[in-house]
Amino acid sequence: MIYAEGMARFALAPAARELLRLSADGQEHSTTIPYGGDDFTLYGHLRARRTAPGQGEVAVACWIVSIDLARFFGSNPPAENETRLPPEGTATPDGAFTIEAARHLAASLNALDGPRSPTNGDGHRTMTVPVDVPE
Repeated sequence: MIYAEGMARFALAPAARELLRLSADGQEHSTTIPYGGDDFTLYGHLRARRTAPGQGEVAVACWIVSIDLARFFGSNPPAENETRLPPEGTATPDGAFTIEAARHLAASLNALDGPRSPTNGDGHRTMTVPVDVPE
C-alpha cells in the first residue's frame, strides 16, 4: 500500500516512541492513530511494553475507513465505532496493510527482529525494539 510508509514514519513511529517512554512504569500502553484525509482515513492501533532491560515490544494493527464509500451508501460519514477495534468498535485489521505498515515501522524503530505474525487472533504484528529508539 502506497500510504503505509508515510503512516509508519510520520504517525506510528512517533506514537510508538511515546508509548515506549510511558511504558517505563511497567505497564502496557496503547493508542489508536488516525492518518489520512477527506476520502479515507487510515488507522493504526499500537501497543507497547517493556520486555527486558533496553528492549520493548511494539504491536501494530491497521485498517482503512473509506469516508467516500460511507457517504455514497449511507449519505453520512462513517460511524464512530468503525474507528476502533473490538470490543469498543467494529473495525477489522487489514492484513496486507498491517504487514506493510509494520515492516516500515520496524525499519523506523530499528527493530531487533521483523514483525511477527499475530498469535492471539487480534491482527497485530509484533516486533522487538530497543527502548531508546532514535528520533
